[in-house]
Amino acid sequence: MLRTVLDEYGLDDTEITMESRFTEDLELESIDLVTLAGELEARYGRQVNFAEFVADLELGEIIGLTVGRLVEYVVRCLNAEGS
Repeated sequence: MLRTVLDEYGLDDTEITMESRFTEDLELESIDLVTLAGELEARYGRQVNFAEFVADLELGEIIGLTVGRLVEYVVRCLNAEGS
């Protein structure tokens, strides 16, 4: 999903790791995060609520948000749904 968002900017060769930060490393803006939220909902339904996840974070946490932290959140949501 991230690759799709990055491809729109011609950044298809950008390395994505669990430590990659959305803002600093991937250079995503808030509108890109909205797009990503839509992609997550389209794939996983309402069980993965990106807006709710971000609402629980402090501003500094949002700015420093990493791919790994989002992946952990998605896994927790999916595991909770399967319980």
